Amino acid sequence: MHLLSVFSLRNRALIALVTIVVGLFGGVALTSLKQELIPSLSLPQIFIITSYPGASPAVVDKDVSTPIEAAIQTVAGLDSTTATSSANVSQVTASFDYGTNIATAEQKVQLAINRLQNLPDGADTQVLTFNFSDLPVIQLAVTSDLDPLDLTAKLNASTIVELKKINDVSDASLLGSTTQRVVITPDPDELFARGLSNQSIRDALDDNGVLLPAGQITENDLTLTVQAGARVTTADEVAALPLLGGNSLDLTTLADVATVEVVDDPVTGISRVNGEPSVTIAITKTPAGNTVAVSRAVMAAIPDLEAAIGSNTKLTPVFDQAPFIEESINSLATEGLLGLAFAVVVIFLFLFSFRSTIVAAISIPVSVLITFIGMLAAGYTLNIITLGALTIAIGRVVDDSIVVIENIKRHIGLGEEKRTAILSAVREVAGAVTASTITTVAVFLPLALVGDITGELFRPFALTVTIALAASLFVSLTIVPVLAYWFLGNKAHKHEGVAVDSAADELDTPTRLQKAYLPIIRWTLKRPIATILVAVLLLGGTVALVPFMKTNFIGDSGQNTVTVRQTMPLGTSLEARDTAAKKVESVLIDTAGVETVQLSIGSSGSSLRAAFTGSGATTFSLTTDPAVDQVKLQATIRDEVAKIDNAGEITLAASQGGFGSSTINVNITATSEQELRDASDAVLAAVKDLSVTAEATSNLSNEQPFIGITVDRDKAAEAGLSEIQVGGIVTAAMNPSAVGSVVIDEKTLSIYILNDSAPTTIEELKNFDIPTAKGIVPLSDLATVEQTNGPSSITTIKGVRSATVAVTPNSDDVGTASAAVAAALADVNLPAGASATIGGVTAQQADAFSQLGLALLVAILIVYVVMVATFKSLRQPLLLLVSVPFAATGAIALQVISGIPLGTASLIGVLMLIGIVVTNAIVLVDLINQYRERGMSARDAIEHGAARRLRPILMTAAATIFALLPLGIGITGNGGFISQPLAIIVIGGLVSSTILTLIVLPTLYYLVEGRKERRDAKRAAKAG
Repeated sequence: MHLLSVFSLRNRALIALVTIVVGLFGGVALTSLKQELIPSLSLPQIFIITSYPGASPAVVDKDVSTPIEAAIQTVAGLDSTTATSSANVSQVTASFDYGTNIATAEQKVQLAINRLQNLPDGADTQVLTFNFSDLPVIQLAVTSDLDPLDLTAKLNASTIVELKKINDVSDASLLGSTTQRVVITPDPDELFARGLSNQSIRDALDDNGVLLPAGQITENDLTLTVQAGARVTTADEVAALPLLGGNSLDLTTLADVATVEVVDDPVTGISRVNGEPSVTIAITKTPAGNTVAVSRAVMAAIPDLEAAIGSNTKLTPVFDQAPFIEESINSLATEGLLGLAFAVVVIFLFLFSFRSTIVAAISIPVSVLITFIGMLAAGYTLNIITLGALTIAIGRVVDDSIVVIENIKRHIGLGEEKRTAILSAVREVAGAVTASTITTVAVFLPLALVGDITGELFRPFALTVTIALAASLFVSLTIVPVLAYWFLGNKAHKHEGVAVDSAADELDTPTRLQKAYLPIIRWTLKRPIATILVAVLLLGGTVALVPFMKTNFIGDSGQNTVTVRQTMPLGTSLEARDTAAKKVESVLIDTAGVETVQLSIGSSGSSLRAAFTGSGATTFSLTTDPAVDQVKLQATIRDEVAKIDNAGEITLAASQGGFGSSTINVNITATSEQELRDASDAVLAAVKDLSVTAEATSNLSNEQPFIGITVDRDKAAEAGLSEIQVGGIVTAAMNPSAVGSVVIDEKTLSIYILNDSAPTTIEELKNFDIPTAKGIVPLSDLATVEQTNGPSSITTIKGVRSATVAVTPNSDDVGTASAAVAAALADVNLPAGASATIGGVTAQQADAFSQLGLALLVAILIVYVVMVATFKSLRQPLLLLVSVPFAATGAIALQVISGIPLGTASLIGVLMLIGIVVTNAIVLVDLINQYRERGMSARDAIEHGAARRLRPILMTAAATIFALLPLGIGITGNGGFISQPLAIIVIGGLVSSTILTLIVLPTLYYLVEGRKERRDAKRAAKAG
């Protein structure tokens, strides 16, 4: 690799030009990189959402969820299925193995569902996939003095159209808007008198208002198409439709037997912002779009959009990804620049030369700019993961340059001619810096083995660090020698000798650092056993600290959005839920630190949204002041809402930045409904009062009241009806379905036929008229009608009935909370046919830790292979690996002292630490071997090698530590929920491993490699 420096010195003008080009292209790449919160992730999951209006959870489970879940079991790559059946909606989640082609899987799932023959006619199924880029970039709540219908019309006509014109906006959709329908209310007596029925109305709607292609006519050199029919465009035209058949000789129109009117759709939900009625606009971006750019463009357009509608219309951002992304990126950039400054100061303090410091410092921005070019080429975005990787790498990218420039400076100080000194110095360390860089890069290769979200999340991190380190090696072997040639002088240092090979004389005039270090290394070499024993005891003491470490999966993102969910007794009316919600709403608005409160009660009318959010849920989406401590604010909110009486059950969930929640789930399965309920109640009782529990809920806590109609099959048969026919008559009256559509004022409205005599109370339902072969009879003659209770939702996992108890920990120590929940669960006496397992964040954490643990072992093996290739020895690389466990000493100690939990990011830090700590060991042992090859004894080679490498090892360690210090401290307090734990691990591990590398490694080397010399010395002493 030193030949690169030879080429560079021969082509100095070319290297200067390359550096300038890197600067230009790096700047272009930086400004071109998209800004996102996290890398774009595609979860290997497919959601099958089925709307089945009017169906109870039991009916949905039997008629929809079970057939769909069974149909997709044969799809290749399927890992598990979970089906949740709620009133009106079925949601089946199919989870696939990571690496599965989700587009192909989606096609196969759709094909399997299309083949189903037994799904109900009223069921409407959608097959969906989810990507984090599908989440809204920004949501705007709209308040206005306009009538809701006029506001909806204007928003659709202007605002939505203008928003879709913005660059990279994929869609802008209106949620919670007021819509209309055409309703036909027949007069049963008039229909009967004219010999007509509801079917006559349906036939009239089907047979009119249809455009038919009737062929072509060519005349006078023109070919014209013939179109038959005319559209129905008003309610009056619907009313004027003729009804065919019947016993009347006069023409009968729809208006003669029914009323036709345009009415508002039934209100199924309520939306408010800070107490004012509102609708919401959700804006999503294209996959290639820039989140921050889209958000800025939308925010810039708001004044014009408000002015276009007028009437005091306000568009208030209630959710916006951009500010948090910008704040996180700016914070990481600030901490990175501070780290860069600290690293440069450290270099100067060690070299005490402005020129040498400038040469080493230039390598950092050049390496970073090359990394930006590599990120752009790889299609990566600038996010908290990749920027965190760059920030972490700042301390490491300077290491190679430090070793090179320090050695060049030393050789020049020995009095060599500048060009010769540079080439000799680079040749001396090229192998070591190359091996150390390859080692650091190689530790990230095992991330390819890590699946699930951990691997998906941190692979961009690994590639970013790899590009940065490869760039640093290139810079240190090409640009640094040229800069050294230009900037460094020829002056020899008076205390240094005149020849490189006179290494034995160097210690006659030691530097201040060497004067402090040499007595220590000489003492340890005389007492190697005692030194190793002390180190082992220190390592053992560190292991004893492990139980005091907090653990989690991925920390709280600190994002300034919080969701509060209010659950009322199932069956509570919309009006009653609104009354209860106002209590919570007023408390939240008055809470200091809460800026915006968006209230959503019930369903927006979207079956998809209902499936994911719960049609019966009342949710408060809070935007908080980003300057306040989000964790403390969440605790304050939780305390405030706990004081509210008669407002149902209120829970709180903070944003996790898209990585998952911190909820511990206990998944319960049982062979019967009663056993499942008993087991769920027992588990909930065991965990809800634990000291680690903030909230605990069960999805079987409440039952859904419903009215059950049990048909007497014998009586129905005597009346000439079947059980299905009786149910169908009631369904048609109670739950009318759309029978057509009409375009009025450029809006497509559905047409419904209403039954004016549809029952509105249980008593009216009992007396509801059922036409039979024997005449009209009340429903109560054919069936029993009574109110009863049933499950609010039915959940199955791979077809087995299940329930979930969700536990929200009251701290960031998920590991301790999981252990407490597991201990409580072990003491629960479950029914014979029930079982309970811990899932949620606990399962995610356990899986991630086990996979990363395997990756760490593979990384150590890879490092060993690289070092065997470098040193051409099987024994010496084992000595170097001793630095790895000793790195854990400082890492664990600093983790405990800081109180920051050990999570997935921390283990990535351990992975990176392996490469970093071995780097110093490689540089040290490589020089010791060079001295031994020159004929020195093992003891002398160790003394001289350790003394010479003392400064570069301390420089690289100190530069890395101080570069990471702003990140580890979290100076800005934002964007560090992944990079801060990682920095803590690297800082702590590097402190301990550097000290032990300079003391324990030479001692261990002497014990192993100097064994033969000591044996020969003893024999010589005996012989003498």
